[in-house]
Amino acid sequence: MNEEREELFLDELSYIKNDDYADALLNIINMLPEYWLHEAASSTGKYHPEYALNEAGLLRHSKAAMRIGFELLLDPAIGNKYTDREKDLMLMSLLVHDGLKLGLPQEKYTRFDHPILMGNFIIDNRDEIGLNEEDAIFMNDVIKTHMGPWTKDYQGNEVLESPKTKYQNFVHMCDYLASRKCIIVPFDEENKISV
Repeated sequence: MNEEREELFLDELSYIKNDDYADALLNIINMLPEYWLHEAASSTGKYHPEYALNEAGLLRHSKAAMRIGFELLLDPAIGNKYTDREKDLMLMSLLVHDGLKLGLPQEKYTRFDHPILMGNFIIDNRDEIGLNEEDAIFMNDVIKTHMGPWTKDYQGNEVLESPKTKYQNFVHMCDYLASRKCIIVPFDEENKISV
């Protein structure tokens, strides 16, 4: 399974400049539940484009969010505001931000607190992942706020934090853009971005 996952994410791993971070990202990928690769990003279709619906939609949404971040960071007007370390950690976070969207163990519906679950997963498993404390905290901080202004659960309870830092805002922006129906990211039959 690990070789299959590595093959599936070769492009995304190549976006990471630091080899140690690429190894850490692969460790996270291999630790995430199988449903992350197969479930739809949205059960209703209300909040995601067509490519993110149905089989492997969550995977495609995750890849699209990372690719959007990668492309934005190539623009010096945007990318020059961040160090290589910050870029790598934000891109890593974008790929795995919804890795526990249905919880752990898997539940039937999206867990509203999935940003917190995923951020805590990074913190709790940082040694196995291969991250130092500072890098794990950075990833936790940007993942836990990726929902942006949508911080209240279905009962109106304030559950999530809003983004405050430029890193949190960047990750939220990329996730937001990857969920817009007017932005189409083309995928091939192997769930790889085809441009």
